[in-house]
Amino acid sequence: MILFAAPSFAELPALPTPLTASDFMDVDAEKAELGRLLFYDKILSGNRNISCGTCHHPRFGTSDGLSLGLGEGGHGLGPDRVSDVGANKVQKRIPRNAPALWNLGAKTIDTLMHDGRVSVDPIFGNGFNTPAEEWLPDGLKSVLAAQALFPMTSGFEMAGNVGENEVVGATRDRIDAGWPIIAKRVRTLPDYGVRFVSAFNEIDVAEEVTIVQIADTLAHFMVQDFTSFDSPFDAYLAGDDQALSAMQIQGMDLFFGNAGCSNCHSGNLFSDQQFHALGLPAFGPGRTRKFDPYARDVGRMGETDDLADAYRFRTPMLRNVAITAPYGHNGAYPTLERMILHHFDPPGERAKWKGTDLTLPDVPWLSRIDFVIQQDRIEMARHAKHRDIHIPPRSDAEIAALVAFLKSLTGSAAEAVESRIPEQVPSGLRVDR
Repeated sequence: MILFAAPSFAELPALPTPLTASDFMDVDAEKAELGRLLFYDKILSGNRNISCGTCHHPRFGTSDGLSLGLGEGGHGLGPDRVSDVGANKVQKRIPRNAPALWNLGAKTIDTLMHDGRVSVDPIFGNGFNTPAEEWLPDGLKSVLAAQALFPMTSGFEMAGNVGENEVVGATRDRIDAGWPIIAKRVRTLPDYGVRFVSAFNEIDVAEEVTIVQIADTLAHFMVQDFTSFDSPFDAYLAGDDQALSAMQIQGMDLFFGNAGCSNCHSGNLFSDQQFHALGLPAFGPGRTRKFDPYARDVGRMGETDDLADAYRFRTPMLRNVAITAPYGHNGAYPTLERMILHHFDPPGERAKWKGTDLTLPDVPWLSRIDFVIQQDRIEMARHAKHRDIHIPPRSDAEIAALVAFLKSLTGSAAEAVESRIPEQVPSGLRVDR
């Protein structure tokens, strides 16, 4: 057993201010409960076979427990998810790890996605800079609502493969063309129509429901159910000096002190909301730009076209991080300890890394490209060059203390999986439980 003496409050570095409900967007309970139904209803997908909750499930910390997920063409949940066969099989792994949804309704957040491709910005006249550019519909109330629209337009996530349904066909014509089809599906179901008229003052009849109101309800639900600041660390910030163990306090001292973790994982959301290159092991199809001819992921550069942003990804927030494995933008590491070790020695840990560290569903026709990028020595050299973290190594005891501290960020409601999954949804489609 490793023993630590607990430092006094006077010896600790400055800690973030406590989170409160006022730090998050206001929630309308009626809209949130409507959003709950839609979050788990597969009617939002092109083939009516996958929901938001399929890949962002409370059982897996609002992620999916996979390094890289299987969207369209898969069935099952989490590590048990497998591909269909034949014409309906999965055609590509999801290029990046499914991010957890905790605390995305914070008022200070103005950018979402691993590469920041959805952000608050007046550039296109609709309030946001997104892949839909000027075709994003007007009236979206939050960046979280805007973000909720884009899995519906992704063929590999929810829209389906070309030729399979009217949503993906319309989306291929123009990115916004599938949303009216989805909105019509929803509003023509009597139960949904009645609920929308009741929840939205600006709607008098169901025919007025658009994708904007659908996205708004999803945002209200995510903020209502996935806002989290009820962890032991939060209790400690509120004045309960018995809420953390001596080992967790030692880890907290390192985290906010000379280990340097809070340089990027800063503030009460544990993120500077910026983009950094960690030099994680590269694998998978990657999220490429339209003109990229092969499997790689250039990170933030794909959004900005700035070479300085190559291989940079948004700093993740850390509440409930202990229940959201695997870790990294591509789920490269299976444990918190391995992810922390990488921060202190990226080249060394990357050299130790093996494909067996991944949680990847076995899909034989995709596996041949899972590691093809590692055969490209030029690309691997670029990965090694573009790295923003250079911090001294730490002892095994200090790593263990950091892990213990990060586990203190798990909220009681999240750990108990208190977010309710509906027994059924108005479409009558099966709910992934």
